Amino acid sequence: MVLINLTRGETPASGGLAARHTGLSLLQAGLDLFALAPIIVDQCQPFGLGVIEQFMNATIQLESDALSIWGDRRFIDTLGSSDAEIIFLGGSWLEEEISIVALQAAERGYDVRLLSDLIQSRSAADRSLVFDRLSVHGVLATTVRQTLLEWAVCLDDPLLKQRVRELLS
Repeated sequence: MVLINLTRGETPASGGLAARHTGLSLLQAGLDLFALAPIIVDQCQPFGLGVIEQFMNATIQLESDALSIWGDRRFIDTLGSSDAEIIFLGGSWLEEEISIVALQAAERGYDVRLLSDLIQSRSAADRSLVFDRLSVHGVLATTVRQTLLEWAVCLDDPLLKQRVRELLS
């Protein structure tokens, strides 16, 4: 799970982050269930939002420019140590950093999933075009809800499936 420039372009009063707050809260609860910590890249300010502060307390934070992330040794080592095959991306901006990181990850052989409910676009008009273009490269869009349920089913743990169902209800 890689969250890029999560609070870029946001202020405490702006609506973009508030609109994603539900998805971020759900993601944090799900990551806790699965004992996973996301990698936070570049801009992420807490703004007094508890969910952002929770991410910042339990993550690997990299100050690298997202466009150069594949040259960051800590990033590569973190992915390598987890034996990750799938990378989930969220943050800002879809048509800029998110799409470049996604294409570079796909080029390196990773399956890439975009958490559409956690991704901010600079231009709403470009959003569907970028998702369409990335899908040609095998980069698929999903949501936090879909992801958590798929993880639970994949692990085939009845208790975990029940806890995810409760979280999603």
